[in-house]
Amino acid sequence: MTLLENKSGAIPAPREITTKPRLSDQVFRIVVTIGGMTSLVILGLIALFLSLKGISVLRVEQFSFITESKWEVLQDAEGKVAESTFGLGAMLIGTFLSAFIAVIVGVPIAVLSALYLTFYARGPVKKLLISLIDLMAAFPSLLFGFWGFIVLMGSAEYWAKLLNKYLGFIPIFDVPAPIFERSPFIAGIVLAIMIIPIVTAISREIFDQTPLDRVQAAYALGASKLAMIRAVVIPYGRGGVVGGAMLGLGRAMGETVAVYTVLNVVYQINWQVLFGAGGNVASLILLKFGEAGPDEVNALMAAGLVLFLLTLTVNAISDVLINKFGKKGR
Repeated sequence: MTLLENKSGAIPAPREITTKPRLSDQVFRIVVTIGGMTSLVILGLIALFLSLKGISVLRVEQFSFITESKWEVLQDAEGKVAESTFGLGAMLIGTFLSAFIAVIVGVPIAVLSALYLTFYARGPVKKLLISLIDLMAAFPSLLFGFWGFIVLMGSAEYWAKLLNKYLGFIPIFDVPAPIFERSPFIAGIVLAIMIIPIVTAISREIFDQTPLDRVQAAYALGASKLAMIRAVVIPYGRGGVVGGAMLGLGRAMGETVAVYTVLNVVYQINWQVLFGAGGNVASLILLKFGEAGPDEVNALMAAGLVLFLLTLTVNAISDVLINKFGKKGR
């Protein structure tokens, strides 16, 4: 009896080879496709809603809606709107300043934390730290805002005074008046604490995927752990780190409650990061929305549209940077 014969001695019919996926694969593909398309549809509906609400203001203000730094609504004696001017210039500058500080402070700490968790931490300590970081990533932003206002404010104000004392000759660290509380610097520090768990988690996942054969080859050539990280891990995970940093930047630019809690929302252009005045687009929407009239609500929707497009632009830039700087380890 040959191997092709069964117990009854009959040769089984040859199995038909086909590229048609099984029913379970087809169902899974349909579910995944529907999920992905649903996300795109929701995103498109959000953009459409903001566009329909804000198009009237954008037609009137045109490009000055982005370049001007004046936001006011004047009413007559009867309480009707007599004149209105809407410009996002000051809030856009505050958005970029706070987010830039968050990335400068938070990303290096996050990358170093990810390297420690991947290559140095061991056993229960590693599991505990990973759990804490994942938990911090899920914290509501309001908790970060309260923590920044109650706990961090005093220390950050002291750091701001030191920066002003020793680096005050640099215009960005100069202050027109000795007001260091609730500044873009403090808001940036709070945002940095917020994005550290996200960037750390993404970077750690990328570093964990470093090919083991390349790591072992580096050790076999006599490299130390630090040299192996520099030659293999960092080049391999560079694209993921850039993607995580841009994701953190997107969250920092769109953060609302935490910034509103620790920052003086003053509608003026402020390039001095240590001076207690400024704001961002999201905090402006939160501040004005409760008492806004119909025209101002439309202007706030237009501001939301600008922030929406700005976030999409950041994500597009992150894709370009990942494709450009993402390389494999040597």
